Amino acid sequence: MTVRITLVRGDITAQDTDAIVNAANSSLMGGGGVDGAIHRRGGAAILEECKRIRAEQFPDGLPTGRAVATTAGRLNARWVIHTVGPVYAKSEDRSGLLASCHIESLSIADEIGAKTVAFPAISTGIYGYPLHEAAPVAIRSVLGARTLVEDVRFVLFDEAAFQAFETALAAEQGGDRPAKK
Repeated sequence: MTVRITLVRGDITAQDTDAIVNAANSSLMGGGGVDGAIHRRGGAAILEECKRIRAEQFPDGLPTGRAVATTAGRLNARWVIHTVGPVYAKSEDRSGLLASCHIESLSIADEIGAKTVAFPAISTGIYGYPLHEAAPVAIRSVLGARTLVEDVRFVLFDEAAFQAFETALAAEQGGDRPAKK
């Protein structure tokens, strides 16, 4: 079964999906951008689970490209899947790490039984990954993943991100227009 991909322009913290993917930093303690918004809106329960994960599994921080799940606290979702995207570097191809964020997140979604997952544009904020490079990696990774997830929603903050993902999805689908919300 092929994953259905939907593109949405909006706020990832308002999504009503089984799981929301957090573009986290390795500390898992919250931060700016998507990470800070998810922690603020989801509440203290997310941070408490992140602290437990750090203490029990990743004392040095969650490695880039890996993913873990916590409760979603007060969010509409049931879980938050935290993944650490790569910092962009012109001198080094880090697309494999970016792809791993998506594949690992879907693997975690399978483990927890999530059928619907909302992703942000991982690494395209403070980590500096250009949208036109990140979007095709994200789309190809999700479409190529072996997963039981049925619906992936890319929730894109602004029009530039939406257009980059729309272009990447259309290219992967042979020019077909993607589903919009």
